[in-house]
Amino acid sequence: MITVVGIGADGWDGLTGPGRDALRAASLVIGAPRQLDLLPADVTAARRAWPAPMGPLVDEVASGALGDVTVLASGDPMLHGIGATLARKAGADALRVVAHPSSFALACARLGWPAAEVELVSLVGRPPEAIAVALQPGRRIVALVTGTDGAATLARVVCGRGFGASPLTVLEQLGGPAERRHDTTAQEAAAGLAADPLHVVALTVAGDGPPLPRTPGLPDDAYAHDGQLTKRHVRALTVAALGPLPGERLWDVGAGAGSIAIEWLRAEATATAVAIEHDPERAARIKDNALTLGVPRLEIVTGRAPAALAGLPAPDVIFIGGGITADGLLDACWAALRPGARLVANTVTLEGEHAVAAARARWGGTLTRIDLAHAGPVGGLTAWRPQLPVVQWATIKDTKNP
Repeated sequence: MITVVGIGADGWDGLTGPGRDALRAASLVIGAPRQLDLLPADVTAARRAWPAPMGPLVDEVASGALGDVTVLASGDPMLHGIGATLARKAGADALRVVAHPSSFALACARLGWPAAEVELVSLVGRPPEAIAVALQPGRRIVALVTGTDGAATLARVVCGRGFGASPLTVLEQLGGPAERRHDTTAQEAAAGLAADPLHVVALTVAGDGPPLPRTPGLPDDAYAHDGQLTKRHVRALTVAALGPLPGERLWDVGAGAGSIAIEWLRAEATATAVAIEHDPERAARIKDNALTLGVPRLEIVTGRAPAALAGLPAPDVIFIGGGITADGLLDACWAALRPGARLVANTVTLEGEHAVAAARARWGGTLTRIDLAHAGPVGGLTAWRPQLPVVQWATIKDTKNP
C-alpha cells in the first residue's frame, strides 16, 4: 500500500490525526528534503529524499517494489502533486491519501476569492507561457510556480502579452509561521521580484492585451503564418466539427500554421495534439504560435504524411488540412482510426473535392460546402469579396466501414 500524506508549511502542527498516525506507523517515508525536515523525532521511519530526476523512484514506488511506502506531498496530494502522479501509475486502489488544504485553497482564502470563480494554473515542470491561455481581462488566476524567480518569470510572460497592469500578489510560505504577502503589479514584479522558493502567484488579468477567448476562431493576426492558415471563420466551424473532448488526442495533418491543433488544445485543457507538417520553417512557426497562445504541450512532427504518421500514438480524431490528395494519405489516416473515432478534412481544390467525395462514398459521413464573403471597399463604396469556398468532409469510423 502507498500512503500519501499531504503536508503544508505549518508542518507537523498542521497535520490531522490520521496523517500523524500514518507517519508514526511508517517504515519508509519519501519526500522532499524540506518536507522530511518538518517531521519530529518520534517518526522513526527510514527517510529518503526524492532524487533528481524523480521518475525512476516514482516508478519504483508505483510498482510496489519497495513494499509499503509513505510519501509526503505538498498540500493537497491530488491537486497537482505526487499523489495524482502515483494514482495514474499505480491505480487508485493502491493508494491511501490523507489530504491537506492546498496552496490554491489557502490563496483563495487569503484573498477572499470564491475558489469556484478562480482558475488554477500549474507551471510546475511547464513553460511559463502556458499561462497565456488563461489571460482574458477580468479572470482571476492562482498560479503554482517554482524557484525564487517564479513570480518574476510569470510576470514577464503576462507583460509580454500586454497585461502588465494586472494586480499581482505573491503569497509565500502559505499556512506556515513565516507566511508573507506582497501586493504589486505584473509590470513591477517582472523587473526582478525575488520570492521565497515556496510561493504561489495570484493575479487579476488587466491591461491592453488582446482579449483572446478560448472559443475557436481567434483572429487571423493572432498567428504568424506564410499564408498557409485555416482562416478564422472556417477554423471556428472546423474545431466545432472536430468536437474536442476530455483526454482526446488529435492528429493535425498538414498543419500549416498549427491553428487547428492550437485551438483544439485551447478549447479542452486535458486534450493532446500532434501537428504534422513537412516544411521545417512552418514547423518552427507552429512551435512559436503554440508558445505564444499558451499551449506549449502541442507536439510537432516534421515530416511528410503519410510516412510521418508511422509510430505516432493512435488518435481519437484526425484533421486533414493539407495534402489530402497525396497518395495513400486518406487510407493511412482511416487505418489509424479506432472504431468510434472521428475524421474531418477540409479542401479548397477541385482535386481535393474529388478525393473527399470518393472518401464519403467509401466510408460515409457528411459533405459541407462553406461559402463566406467579407465586406470590403470597391472605390468609394463597399462590396462583398468572396473567400475561396471550402468543402468539409466529416465522418465517424464504425465497424461497418473498417
